[in-house]
Amino acid sequence: MTTITAAVATAPHTDFTICQAELDAPRAGEVLVRIKGVGLCHTDLIARDQFIPIPLPVVLGHEGAGIVEAVGKGVTDISPGDHVVLSFSSCGSCPRCDEALPAYCQSFPGLNYSGRRADGSATIKLDGQDVSAAFFGQSSFASYALAARRNVVKVGKSAPIELLGPLGCGVQTGAGAILRSLKCPADSSLAIFGGGTVGLSAVMAAKIAGCNTVIVIEPVAERRALALEFGATHVIDPKADTNVPDAVRRITPAGVDFAFESSGLVSVVEAALASLGSHGTLGLVGVPPRPEDSLTINLASAITFGHQIKGIIEGDSDIETFIPYLVELHAQGHFPFDRMIRTFKLTEINEAVEAHHAGTCIKAVLLPE
Repeated sequence: MTTITAAVATAPHTDFTICQAELDAPRAGEVLVRIKGVGLCHTDLIARDQFIPIPLPVVLGHEGAGIVEAVGKGVTDISPGDHVVLSFSSCGSCPRCDEALPAYCQSFPGLNYSGRRADGSATIKLDGQDVSAAFFGQSSFASYALAARRNVVKVGKSAPIELLGPLGCGVQTGAGAILRSLKCPADSSLAIFGGGTVGLSAVMAAKIAGCNTVIVIEPVAERRALALEFGATHVIDPKADTNVPDAVRRITPAGVDFAFESSGLVSVVEAALASLGSHGTLGLVGVPPRPEDSLTINLASAITFGHQIKGIIEGDSDIETFIPYLVELHAQGHFPFDRMIRTFKLTEINEAVEAHHAGTCIKAVLLPE
């Protein structure tokens, strides 16, 4: 067992509590990682608040990065001292994993949301009692995390390891949506709804893809300005231009080839759908505020214009190849995701949550040390 410092969620809509806890030793196929930085993501907060009904108390965190401390039996290609990014867990043997689509692993809910290992055992004890952990196969709101080999990605030691954690979820979701899920071709047009971590990552990816028109719809002026710096060709303030589809069509009269929506708000999804041109595709990644939220679609319009709606998890990422690709793009200066990051100490997690909700921080990264 390793004594760790962890941020523990004890009840919905309440502050995290910093505690000392005991982390299990790595078993066969597992990796123990000393966390250097971990991103704070909306998904962590909806799990705390029980949209994802993981049993409480729980150690969350699913955008970890750090240095390997030890490995379990059978792990031969990762060694102590290696720098790694932690991402989601997958089984490696179902049809989706065989297709290099581990984000759609048929065992995804159990492996990522149950709070336990696949065999039902706990990884963390608090005051001698088992607590939920293994969130996204890692639970990295802590000084150390235990992960399965499949959700550990080795990266080069020249990259800023304390800042790489968001590549494991939010950043790869936005970038992967454009480059892998939607596969936006060069010279295509794209409207991105939301200028947070996911939306701005999509902007950077759209520039890499060679999209000729990239429109970002975002109410915060500073985020619109950053979107333009990252490669957006146009920005729209939805508070000033309240009829967003009309505003989009003033830029692209025939509508856009692709729309990408990251807020999960039904009204915004409807605006994104109304912005599509003929045979356009809408990509959805935003988690709705309520599980019962749904979309009403005009069937005649959908058929007439050949519109497609695609749900996207983790940007359809194959983490073993896509995360190192993003790290390399960053090293080349083509993917400056670090400009979105503001760091906090792990013990300042509640201040980071406040900044997240207030919109004063695009991506908070927590530093345990």
